[in-house]
Amino acid sequence: MVLSQNENEAEIQWKTWAELEKAIAQEPKPVFIYFNAEWCAYCKKLDREVFTKTAIIKKINSDYYASKMDVESLETIVFDGVTFTNKQAKTKRNGIHELPLLLASQDGEQVILPATLIYNKDFGIEQQVYNYYTSKQLLNMLN
Repeated sequence: MVLSQNENEAEIQWKTWAELEKAIAQEPKPVFIYFNAEWCAYCKKLDREVFTKTAIIKKINSDYYASKMDVESLETIVFDGVTFTNKQAKTKRNGIHELPLLLASQDGEQVILPATLIYNKDFGIEQQVYNYYTSKQLLNMLN
């Protein structure tokens, strides 16, 4: 099934880490990274109430590359030549993947969810948000 442009704009175009790295290399632009977890109630609320708003979808899809990741993912991810895994999964019940630990932890140990990171086109951190926000607050952050 081929999506028309309108259907394609009906949701945020989340990229995998490999797609994100390739896109940044081809055409640098700001990056929106969202870390979540299955058990995170505020993450579910963001998914349901913020990331479904047309204005949010249009703004992120047009001005940003977006990546979304479950912090408990068991996926092996290679980004910027470095391999990241979830080593904690071997020893902890809710082990956190190395990538969110590196990018979104408060102390190298704990990631507070939901975690949203906004980078400029040079992949320098612009903003870090470790809580729920409304669509209006997100639009203000993105502008």
